[in-house]
Amino acid sequence: MWAARLHAPGNIVCEKVPIPVIGPDEVLVRVKAAGVCGSDHSRVMQTGTYSYPTTVGHEFAGDVVEVGPGVAGWTPGDRVTVIPLIPCGECPSCKLGKYHLCDSYDYFGSRRDGAFAEYVAVPTANLLRLPDSVDYETAAMTDPASVALHAVRKSGLSIGESVAVLGAGPIGAFAIQWAKIAGAGLVAATDVQEPKLILAKELGADVTVNARNEDPVAALHRVAPGGFSRVIEIAGSPAAQEQAIHIARKGGAVVYCGISHARLPLSESSVDVLMRREISIVGSWNSGFAPDESTNDWATSVHFFGQRALRALPLVTHRYALDQVKQAFAMAADRGSYFNKILFLP
Repeated sequence: MWAARLHAPGNIVCEKVPIPVIGPDEVLVRVKAAGVCGSDHSRVMQTGTYSYPTTVGHEFAGDVVEVGPGVAGWTPGDRVTVIPLIPCGECPSCKLGKYHLCDSYDYFGSRRDGAFAEYVAVPTANLLRLPDSVDYETAAMTDPASVALHAVRKSGLSIGESVAVLGAGPIGAFAIQWAKIAGAGLVAATDVQEPKLILAKELGADVTVNARNEDPVAALHRVAPGGFSRVIEIAGSPAAQEQAIHIARKGGAVVYCGISHARLPLSESSVDVLMRREISIVGSWNSGFAPDESTNDWATSVHFFGQRALRALPLVTHRYALDQVKQAFAMAADRGSYFNKILFLP
């Protein structure tokens, strides 16, 4: 089969490799669509993976084409999306059903071969069945949709409260939609790229602010004097992380979901605001997929995709074949290019 293999940071090649051999309690999935996560950009071009070569990619959907020994409930032809994190099942977090906080997890596309390939071997515990109403491209974005839902849940949002989403990329775009679905009374979005803000409006944002052109803190305080109830930082930049504190109202909450890979030295004024407004700062990591439906971000995302209440396809700006992998990542690395969600269609 063909697969996009990372041999070193900056050295990714589409090449022929053997089709994976599935083991007990695994199925072979034919990949129909695979999304490029923001983490994939840095992983492919800068930070690398845990070993080489590695097939990159962890956001994907496809068809079951073969089932392994001991597999029950799955048959060839089943349409699925795949949870990329494989928990150990034994650590304290796993025992509590908090698989996303596993101490010793495996992960498609970084710790094991992933989805920028024609086929992937997948444990049955990581499969979610797709309703007929959910297409493969939408299903391949279940991961960012679930990460966004997890962040909105961690914010403690109540019906009627105001929400500011900092960063309107794919996860931010889903967070805007989830905030509306959850009953937010006012949703604002900030970003530095105007096309993303235009899409944010289309997806439900009441107010947008281009942080490249104006101070988002001042702009949002004009919209909501006193600040926003919930602020969800997804841009992954120290500037936005500090702005989030100043945007939150007294007694409000700030959720850090974006990854900056940088230090966050808070100014004296930020610490003062944090204390005097008694703002809560909450971390949000990955997404929940325990069997409990009330906290299963993945099952909820698939359900809302199926009801057409959550939109994914407007996020897609580029579609590539696997043999265009170098072109795709070169485009994403070009600061003059605009992109939102990139998909590979093996």
